[in-house]
Amino acid sequence: MKVDDFDFVLPRENIAARPASPRDSARLLHVRADGLDDALVRDLPSFLKPGDRLVINDTKVIPARLKGRRGEAGIEATLHRRLGSDLWQAFARPAKKLKPGDTILFAEGFSASVAEKGEAGEVTLRFDRAGQDLMAALEAFGEMPLPPYIKREHGADEQDKRDYQTLFARQEGAVAAPTAGLHFTASLLDSLARNSVGLTRVTLHVGAGTFLPVKSDDTSGHKMHFEEGCVTADAADAINRTRCDGGRIVAVGTTSTRLLESAAASDGSVKPFQGATDLFILPGYRFRAVDRLMTNFHLPRSTLFMLVSAFAGQDRMKAAYTHAIASGYRFYSYGDACLLEPVSEPI
Repeated sequence: MKVDDFDFVLPRENIAARPASPRDSARLLHVRADGLDDALVRDLPSFLKPGDRLVINDTKVIPARLKGRRGEAGIEATLHRRLGSDLWQAFARPAKKLKPGDTILFAEGFSASVAEKGEAGEVTLRFDRAGQDLMAALEAFGEMPLPPYIKREHGADEQDKRDYQTLFARQEGAVAAPTAGLHFTASLLDSLARNSVGLTRVTLHVGAGTFLPVKSDDTSGHKMHFEEGCVTADAADAINRTRCDGGRIVAVGTTSTRLLESAAASDGSVKPFQGATDLFILPGYRFRAVDRLMTNFHLPRSTLFMLVSAFAGQDRMKAAYTHAIASGYRFYSYGDACLLEPVSEPI
């Protein structure tokens, strides 16, 4: 499948630099099989039915971007996958200055050694501390890993520490926010509960690989990075009961979608899941666990736009994005949202 098929032109002014305030005042484009509805995120309950269930990602973003030195050379490292209590895979710049055994000093008394060097700027770092001690050091010396399309002269600021975290954030480990969840407020959750819409938490620690461009001309040449996820037995049971009772599973975000589909059996039931997934969803994929998808607007030529094209149909998503751009919708992590109906009903 050609990557060019997922390209479109997005004006710079459509890229959001800050989120809407309050968060549920962001716009929501309802993409139906037979048309489009312009609404607000706070209108979400009106598009759902009693007995439906939202599935949200409760991962918590850590300050995963570090600036340090190897000798006189400046190094920037963005952590993207935890391998152990003191061991992380990271993207380093400039990686060519690093070799196994090198030490990177991030702050006085806080450092990491290069345990292994991979491809495309990837390294494995072993820190001089582990567990919560490492998390405390990241809080003290790291930055929130804003995506590259959000421009800040001096990097992420204090407001980003609040804005780039969802209401549901509990499980530390993400280095990118599950951005569809950024739109939720306590008021919206109350409204959903009054309408008898359930809510279930799952965890997928989003990695920095989500921002990597697809550099190959064909989708077969793209490598998805692994991300760690968990669907508990209680979560799986709630999801399966909802579908058995006739309710719909509404995945909040592409991260929840990929995790649910990774945990789904061939009959559409969801099993408990603990481990890594590198699921790459393209048009032609048969969804098994997700009935509706709420998500932000994604980058051209990205794996995320490929996923939503698989879910709602490639032509329909191109038409929806054309409408969104012309109507001034705000794109990407801090932007607006859409609620997608599937091109074909899941199993």
